[in-house]
Amino acid sequence: MPLAIISPRALDSAAVFGLHAPDGFLSVPVALLLWVVAIVVIAISVQRAGRSFDERAVPLMGITAAFIFAAQMINFPILGGTSGHLLGAVLAAILLGPWAGTLVMASVIAVQALLFQDGGLLAMGANIVNMGIVGTIGGFAIYVSLCRLLGGEERGRLPAAAIAAWLAVMLGAAVTSVELAVSGTSPLAVVLPAMLGTHIFIGIGEALITAGALALIHNARPDLLQLRDAGPGLKAAMEMSES
Repeated sequence: MPLAIISPRALDSAAVFGLHAPDGFLSVPVALLLWVVAIVVIAISVQRAGRSFDERAVPLMGITAAFIFAAQMINFPILGGTSGHLLGAVLAAILLGPWAGTLVMASVIAVQALLFQDGGLLAMGANIVNMGIVGTIGGFAIYVSLCRLLGGEERGRLPAAAIAAWLAVMLGAAVTSVELAVSGTSPLAVVLPAMLGTHIFIGIGEALITAGALALIHNARPDLLQLRDAGPGLKAAMEMSES
């Protein structure tokens, strides 16, 4: 994932490496609490998506999940020998809505952990929260607000998506930093600047890929951008942005 974790043994040298959070970085109480948060939000997402999601978009969920899964396997280099790759949460939320997007991200993260050992099982709840929930629900809320400021989704889609994608990466990094600090892995004053400093650049890659993918979809299959149902609250906000 694009979130980089600071190794406890590498803090003195400020070395960073990018990966899903493995077991051992978060304390057991913090990891279990994040599992509870993840399960509650997934349950809400299942209910909301099942109630409001257009069944015509169901195949798009599978395609989006497959694309994000494959794209996350491709790393791009950033400064200091660190690499990152697509998070994809904002892209999923824009295409599918935040609730279905959350389910897609949770599925991708679970498959990566269970089949490829990419992230620990105890830490999976934290990874779902940091990469999926923060990215989809938080990122989509930012996207809606920016579209409204930019005069509607049609006009503001690409810049709003790029900015929301960058901010989603930064928010995920900040949340992860707080979790590591609460777990006693590293002081917040050490881990937060290191995480944010790295993810400034990873977020740029995320923004470019997200905007590029949406531009390609808009040119090739604009109908796919009309299948999303954001749910009552966010849908009303989006409709207001169009007026």
